[in-house]
Amino acid sequence: MANTIDSGVAMIKTLESWGVDHIYGLPGGSINNVMYALREEQSKGNIKYIHVRHEEVGGLAAVDDGRVTGKIGVAFGSAGPGATHLFQGAYDAMMDRVPTLFLVGQVPHNFMNADFFQEQDESQLFSDAAVYNRTVTTAESLPKVVDEAIRQAYAKHGPAVVVIPNDLAHEQIPADGYYSSAANFEKAEAPEPKGEKVEEALKLIKEAKKPVIYMGQGVRGAADDMMELSRKLQMPIIYAALAKDVIPYEFPALLGSGMRVASKPANEALKETDLMLFVGSNFPFSEILFNPNAKFIQIDSNPAMLGKRHKTDVSMYADAKKALKKFLEMSEQLPESPWYQANIDNANNWREYNEHMMNKTDGDLRFEPVFKEINRIAKDDALFSIDVGDVTQNAVRLIKNSGKERWFTSGLFATMGAGLPGALAAKLSHPDKQVFSLAGDGAQTMVMQDLITEKLYNLPIINVVFKNYELGFIVDEQEDEGEERFGVSLGGIDFAQVAEAQGVHGIHVTKVEELPKAFDEALEMTEHQNEPVLIDVQITGERPIPVEKLELDPAENSPEAIAQFKKRYYAEDLKPFSEFLANHGVK
Repeated sequence: MANTIDSGVAMIKTLESWGVDHIYGLPGGSINNVMYALREEQSKGNIKYIHVRHEEVGGLAAVDDGRVTGKIGVAFGSAGPGATHLFQGAYDAMMDRVPTLFLVGQVPHNFMNADFFQEQDESQLFSDAAVYNRTVTTAESLPKVVDEAIRQAYAKHGPAVVVIPNDLAHEQIPADGYYSSAANFEKAEAPEPKGEKVEEALKLIKEAKKPVIYMGQGVRGAADDMMELSRKLQMPIIYAALAKDVIPYEFPALLGSGMRVASKPANEALKETDLMLFVGSNFPFSEILFNPNAKFIQIDSNPAMLGKRHKTDVSMYADAKKALKKFLEMSEQLPESPWYQANIDNANNWREYNEHMMNKTDGDLRFEPVFKEINRIAKDDALFSIDVGDVTQNAVRLIKNSGKERWFTSGLFATMGAGLPGALAAKLSHPDKQVFSLAGDGAQTMVMQDLITEKLYNLPIINVVFKNYELGFIVDEQEDEGEERFGVSLGGIDFAQVAEAQGVHGIHVTKVEELPKAFDEALEMTEHQNEPVLIDVQITGERPIPVEKLELDPAENSPEAIAQFKKRYYAEDLKPFSEFLANHGVK
């Protein structure tokens, strides 16, 4: 038995010990020795190399490994441009607090600090984003530094960066000179809340007239308890967009998300509420959207978040799931609330509006009927990788999740081009599940070269591109700011033809009546022929209804403004929240 081991191989074995079964990247001169070690381990049937066509795609996919599985994802790039291309993934991981590892190539150590070809001070470059950021200085320390990086990424919930001088990854080190701490690591778990804090919160809730729950990803895995608490305390539920998939779409008291990537009932309730139970969320727009005078109860597993987004009356450092159980245990059933019923009626009216729009067959093709077909063919446990732009708010509103699917996107960093990389990650980690990538034409243009990655690795993903020839989300911002359109036109790309050029089956759709056949074909291709498919859907540039700028309430808008708003957004049957409040006697 050999007494030495290649340091790069020792590093790859360390990755494997932490459960890493694939790694994204592109080869380059300053990362070659890592590549050779990866080749050696892959040849033994262990870790798998995923050859992306752009390091940014690999970086974003690695972040989504963490989002989808909870396990660390890994991507690498060579020195210089390979490293800078990983920035997007590093910042995406930082902003959404996702454990991710980035391995960055560096010139051989004897050429460092000499302005060598493609040399950068890469540790300095990643210093802002990374929770752990080191340059390896000896071959013996390489597997140890990577082990430490993974542990720190998990413990601190963010990206770790290890810079590897190329020569050090090919030196021989003692075979027994390193070890992995993977078997010893335990993730920190926040406690249940203190009983007196729960009592204080329940007292405030009982006194409130218009309470709501605002939940984030911290409640993932506790949907049943959340819905039970909603009914018991008569508090409708609003969610942060990243928690869209937690509560089933059809839950009567589910109001949707707030702000712009949002739903009408949520925004209207947030204007009226006098108390918020804020659970497991870091919603960044709270200073803009939330009533500053509302009572605020916050539960978070990160003490640094307590009081960050709103003046807080009761704060609890606690695991959200444990907190929900404690609230259920210590609370009593509150009587039926007119406020709760008014919100249920408002949410039902909103769902009826969306249903009407998804079934719209007259006029030019809009985005809503496309979502009708997505809902029709989607499996109960499908995974949806959502890109950034109009498609984000449309998916938040229109995907009818059952509570079993996963819905994910780039959250606080809002990275355009995140849809396709996320779909790669989802399908690699869940090969037996149905995976969708939903993107606008602006975002798809940024990453469309990696459709070939789906093809080469036999990843039968359903890619849907909503093509309206412009950056619709920004068009609407320019309209709201009273400015003329500028810099938002995209020109025309035949995305189906781009897909075909890379060996992916492409489908064109330009009319609503073509949708069922197109999605049936996509289902056939992915399920029975095990092939990826792209549906290029040409839609109008009509604006989605702006729920952050509603003009429906006669107390706030003129009859002319209301009539114009309803006509533009096909909202003849959409009612203001004030009408439901009045029906239930809520003042």
